[in-house]
Amino acid sequence: MKFSLTFVCFFALTSMGQLHADSTDPILTVLKSPTCGCCVKWMEHLHDNGFSTAVEEPENLAQQKTQLGISPRYRSCHTGVSAQGYVFEGHVPSKFIHEFLGAPPEGSIGLSVPGMPVGSPGMEVGDRFMPYEILLLHKDGSSEIYAEINSASEQYAR
Repeated sequence: MKFSLTFVCFFALTSMGQLHADSTDPILTVLKSPTCGCCVKWMEHLHDNGFSTAVEEPENLAQQKTQLGISPRYRSCHTGVSAQGYVFEGHVPSKFIHEFLGAPPEGSIGLSVPGMPVGSPGMEVGDRFMPYEILLLHKDGSSEIYAEINSASEQYAR
């Protein structure tokens, strides 16, 4: 049986416990492994920056990512899904999620930070930082650079 993404998001939000729920905060359903620590740290970053989260720990996370249209080359350890069905793959800073949701580019499915760059939200290791790119994911499977992050301070709203 095939379910729509809207139904899946609604089900996840109503059946899973919401964390730091505030009726004014946008909610992301976070798909993750039950043992992932950096995913929890990324969710703390979201909570600190105006998001609520609901957690889902699917048995086959890779299959869920495929169903959401996230190609393997764009993947990381967790996926946030907005109520509108947009995806935020990996350690995407909340600043850019807010920006994206405020004006989603036409033909896009969301943003991705492939891999696990040191110093990105949830991957903090002291003052170490590795520059990285945030990719805009398109419905046709292609991507383009949405933002280049060259310092830790660029990840946070001013």
